[in-house]
Amino acid sequence: MRVCAAGLRGIPEIMGGIEAHCEQLYTELSNEVEDIVILARSPYVKKPFKFKKNVSVIPVFTIRNKILETFLHTLICIFYARLIIKPDVLHIHGIGPALFTPFAKLLGLKVLVTHHGADYNRKKWNWFAKRTLLLGEYLAIRYADVIIVVGATLTDELKPQYPYQAHKIKFIPNGCPLLFLDCDIGNISIPSDINVETGKYILFVGRLVQEKGVHDLINAFSIAALDDIKLLIVGGTDFDDKYSKELLNLATETIIFAGTRSGKDLLAIYRSAKLFVLPSYHEGLPIVALEALSLSVPLLLSNISPHLDIDLHPDNYFEIGNICELVKGLKSPVPATIDKNLIERKYNWSNIARNTTFLLEKCNE
Repeated sequence: MRVCAAGLRGIPEIMGGIEAHCEQLYTELSNEVEDIVILARSPYVKKPFKFKKNVSVIPVFTIRNKILETFLHTLICIFYARLIIKPDVLHIHGIGPALFTPFAKLLGLKVLVTHHGADYNRKKWNWFAKRTLLLGEYLAIRYADVIIVVGATLTDELKPQYPYQAHKIKFIPNGCPLLFLDCDIGNISIPSDINVETGKYILFVGRLVQEKGVHDLINAFSIAALDDIKLLIVGGTDFDDKYSKELLNLATETIIFAGTRSGKDLLAIYRSAKLFVLPSYHEGLPIVALEALSLSVPLLLSNISPHLDIDLHPDNYFEIGNICELVKGLKSPVPATIDKNLIERKYNWSNIARNTTFLLEKCNE
C-alpha cells in the first residue's frame, strides 16, 4: 500500500502540533505500510529526502502566507498526488486542507482525513475564516472514506451532528512522543544558554499565538510574584505578528523566551521543570501535555474539553481565562499527576499506528 500525506508543513522537528503528530505517526507507520510519501511545504522543506527507509519527504510549492499557504499547498498536493504519486490512499491532516476532500474524490483518490481539532474556535480567525473551516469539517465528514478524530469529546460531538456518516468517524488519540519514552534521561542537562535552575522554573511549550493563552500565564506569573522561580517559555511563531512581538517585549530576567527547542534539549527542559502550564483556549489533543506527563512533570491545564479528555485530577485544571484561578494554581502545592505507565499504554504510538493502518486498509478496500 502506498500512502501520501498532505496538510502539514513538513517533518522532522518543524514546529506545530500536526507536524509533531505526523513525525511520530509515520515513524511508526513505516513498520506497517510499504511506501509513505509526505508532501511538505516548500518554505519549510527545501529538497526531497528519505526520512525513513520507506518514508519520503517531498517539498511542494506554496507561498508563505498566513491565510493562503495551507489552501494553495493542499490544492497543488492533490494534483501532485493524483498525477505523480498515485497513492492507494491520500491522508489529509486538518479541517482546513480537508476543504478539498470532494475534489480529491472527484479525481478518483481514496481519502482518509485526520481531524486535529476544532480550528474554527481559534481567536485569530475572522468570521469568514471560521465559516470556511466549518465547511472543511463538513466536507471531510461528508466525502472522506474515513475520518480520524484525535479528541474523544470532539468525536462524541460530531457523531450525532452527522448521523449518516457516524460509522466512519473514528477516535484515535495523539500519542506520547517516542523519544520521551525511550531516551535515557540520566545523561542530559538544560541547555547552557538558558538561565534557569532545575526545579526552579515554570514551563510553557507551544507556539506564540493568542489561542495558547501565553499572555494569561505571563500575567498570572507576574501577579503571583513567586520567590526564586522563573517562567520559561519555549516556542516560536511562523509569522512575526503583533501578538508575538508584544509577548517578546515582556521578557525580563525572570520571564525567559527560549525559542524553539527539540530533541534532548527539549527533553531536559521538561524533565527539570517545577510545573508545566498550558493555558490554551483551543487545542486538539495537546502533545506537549503528553510529553510532560510521560516524564512525570506536574501539570496545570485550562479546563477546555481536549485537556479534560486527558482525565487528570481536578487540581490539575483551572477555569479557562480565569487569572485568579491561574495565580492560585501557580502558588499552590504541586498538583497531582497520573501514572506514567498509564500514559504509555493509553497514548502508545505503536497501537495508534496499528489502528491507523487498519483504517488506511479499510479506505483502500
